[in-house]
Amino acid sequence: MADQKPFWERKSLAEMTRVEWESLCDGCGLCCLVRLEDEATGEVMPTRVHCRLFDSQACRCTDYDHRKHYVPDCIKLTPHNIDALDWMPKSCAYRRLHEGKTLPRWHPLITGDPESVHRAGVSVRGQTISEMALEDPEDAVEFEAPELLIDRSDD
Repeated sequence: MADQKPFWERKSLAEMTRVEWESLCDGCGLCCLVRLEDEATGEVMPTRVHCRLFDSQACRCTDYDHRKHYVPDCIKLTPHNIDALDWMPKSCAYRRLHEGKTLPRWHPLITGDPESVHRAGVSVRGQTISEMALEDPEDAVEFEAPELLIDRSDD
């Protein structure tokens, strides 16, 4: 009899197919926020400002397959760079699985509903502004988003 566990409980991140890997994204949009790094301390702080390719209502990239062409500093998450991305949200499925945790109960793979992440209050839907609306990128500091960092990972 085949193992009945879901793929994310049977496979490591590196063993997943591209489709499986991509399905781990819950659509929260937290990784699409502009982050500022304090040069003195190295602390990385997210803002309410989103990438110019981010659709703030759909909580998705508008040109995901070509994003690096338009946003060269967009970070492509892989099983091999998760350790270096300590700014990833604690609720992120990639981070959670990498840390040996389970998916939260509101994750779309658990609920079967892509809206569950938004109903759980874990997404940035409707809470951000486009970086295109800023005259100077440094203005993003005025849009700090500490409440978005609340660890809602087990909710």
